[in-house]
Amino acid sequence: MKLVKCIIRPNKVDDVRDALEKATVSGMTITEVRGHGRQKGHKAVYRGREYDVSLLPKTMIEMAVPDTLVDEVIAVIIKSARTGDVGDGRIWVMNIEEGYNIRSAEKDS
Repeated sequence: MKLVKCIIRPNKVDDVRDALEKATVSGMTITEVRGHGRQKGHKAVYRGREYDVSLLPKTMIEMAVPDTLVDEVIAVIIKSARTGDVGDGRIWVMNIEEGYNIRSAEKDS
């Protein structure tokens, strides 16, 4: 199993979630996060004063997927989250050594 984590634009969450559900990926955790990469933030004006916004709102989606679905999941995320602009996001894939169901205490296969 692999843990797929992606950071995407908040306005793309519904598109990505719907596309993943069509690709039979049902379990995921979605978290609102803040950060920056190459985008580096922007200038904003509040009550007439200009200030730097260096940590931008993003959304992180995490899901555990079988090894056989990893390539499909990555393709689905890229297709549904991509705008072509700086700040579209990142995807990471990590190995999962073990997983357990808390209710039944069964070890994942």
